[in-house]
Amino acid sequence: MGNKSVEIMSAMTTTSQEITPDILVMNFTVVSACLVGNPNSNKGEWVLVDAGLENSADFILQSVEKRFGKDARPQAIILTHGHFDHVGSVIKLSELWDVPVYVHQLEIPYVTGKKDYPVADPTVDEGLVAKMSPTFPHTSIDISFRAVALPNDGSVPGMSGWKWIHTPGHTEGHVSLFREKDRVLIVADAFSTTKQESLLSVMMQREEISGPPKYLTTDWIAAEKSVKTLMDLKPSLAIPSHGKPLKGEELSRHLEMLVNHFDEIAKPEQGRFVSKQ
Repeated sequence: MGNKSVEIMSAMTTTSQEITPDILVMNFTVVSACLVGNPNSNKGEWVLVDAGLENSADFILQSVEKRFGKDARPQAIILTHGHFDHVGSVIKLSELWDVPVYVHQLEIPYVTGKKDYPVADPTVDEGLVAKMSPTFPHTSIDISFRAVALPNDGSVPGMSGWKWIHTPGHTEGHVSLFREKDRVLIVADAFSTTKQESLLSVMMQREEISGPPKYLTTDWIAAEKSVKTLMDLKPSLAIPSHGKPLKGEELSRHLEMLVNHFDEIAKPEQGRFVSKQ
């Protein structure tokens, strides 16, 4: 990835956990990705949601082989947005599997080499991750040959029964994924359950409801609306990209607290994206 801070973060422990019979969460300490699909299904239909860091490919492939068998291949890769910790292995994996990569229309420029994200803002928090954040990759990747906009009808290719929810704020085209039948929510970065700006909190996976990662969030008005949108779905289980899953009454209580006290809990007191709003 070309810089020391990201190399340090990339070297942390990787683990996996089956959250539901058809969702395996792969945790790369600083971020997670999901394999969605029932390994016991005869259809063999599954997808990868997000692609972790640049060095995450080997662990993802090992997890795929263990869960779905040797030479298993997804129907698609779904990206919740184009930040470096969600697309790190997407070029390698999409080429290996020869599959399409679906992303919101507004994120297409960031994964086709046409538009770069702003450099992260280290002034939003005193935590070490926030201070390191300007060194994180922010330039776009180019998967023009494989990038496809998510369907306008809200469906998610390869994920029957799921729909994508536009949850902007962290990025323009950020999406979360929701399955109505059991109210499972793949949050991505719309909110977190750890203080992502603090390296210690990230490493210890300390549970602490928070908004999207502050140093890369560019629209706090939209981010607050997105959290309210997700709360209104009344999810029974929420799987964030940063932090541990929450479910049931604990999830409801935390989400209500986040919505009612968004400025105090989530929004930074200062920062160049805060001052614009």
